[in-house]
Amino acid sequence: MIDDARAQDTLDALVAGLQASRGVAAKRDIAAAVAALGIADPRAAVPVGDDCAALADGDGHLLFAIEGFLNDFVARDPWFAGWCGVMVNVSDIAAMGGRPLAVVDDIWGRDSGHLRAILDGMAAASRAFGVPVVGGHSSASAAQEQLSVAIIGRANRLLTSFDARPGDALLVAVDLRGAYREPFPHWNAATTAPPARLRADLELLPALAEDGLCRAAKDISQAGVIGTLLMLLECSGVGATLDVRRVPRPPQAPLARWLLQTFPSYGYVLAVAPEHVAAVSARFHARDLACAVVGSCDDTRRLQLRAYGETRLAWDFATQPLTGCGPVAAASPVPETVHA
Repeated sequence: MIDDARAQDTLDALVAGLQASRGVAAKRDIAAAVAALGIADPRAAVPVGDDCAALADGDGHLLFAIEGFLNDFVARDPWFAGWCGVMVNVSDIAAMGGRPLAVVDDIWGRDSGHLRAILDGMAAASRAFGVPVVGGHSSASAAQEQLSVAIIGRANRLLTSFDARPGDALLVAVDLRGAYREPFPHWNAATTAPPARLRADLELLPALAEDGLCRAAKDISQAGVIGTLLMLLECSGVGATLDVRRVPRPPQAPLARWLLQTFPSYGYVLAVAPEHVAAVSARFHARDLACAVVGSCDDTRRLQLRAYGETRLAWDFATQPLTGCGPVAAASPVPETVHA
């Protein structure tokens, strides 16, 4: 009876938190943008809904991505915001099975003094990850500090959000060696790590892609593990059951905060064919990274959460689309002009 009550309380709280999540609400904003631009159709040469845009280039793909940062984050933690400008972009490239080449920035501030901390953080991350900042735009006469950073990379073999299949195992791989950088839900396992380790950990993703061991991947964002999983499921047109107690988590991190809000400096949701689970897990474990099977994909197009033997419906894409990407978009007429 105690476990039953615990399961009900845990799952009900997670479902309610998911529906009220600020991170998930931000992902809903994507739907309006892709609809207005006419780029949501998965039959396009460059489907939208991944961590990066991927353009065919010879025997591989060029990868493009951009990240913008909330003004309150940039104002309160400018050095780390600059660091994250590089870090989150290289993570997006890795999630697509790629390797980063270079970044450019767009930075605004009240004066050069306020910009300096952001630039210092960006320069530190550039050195740590071995990715040069090659240009951008800056202004020291704005009303407040603002930051966005774009990146280019290359993948020999893509990982995408569109390839998860029913029967695939869901894995979460994350670096638990760190701490929250309060007051924001950023799990920082990067700023004090050896640069060689950071680069080798990222190399796991393109290696998995090139060895054909991973079907689909997504970088864990500020929507947390659950919100990130929702985006992957929507793009692939599949459902899943997630056992929330199996998700690797540091002991000091509350379950709801970890699953619904936390943005880890290194964290991925992976869809892996069952026969490759052991090999994939072993590669992360060999680098002291946490990796666990947390559920499986199915054909329901719904997300179920499980704990202590109980299950709750958390999301039904038939009634509640998220980003508007994935197979559902194919049911809509393709616009005459498609931007990619």
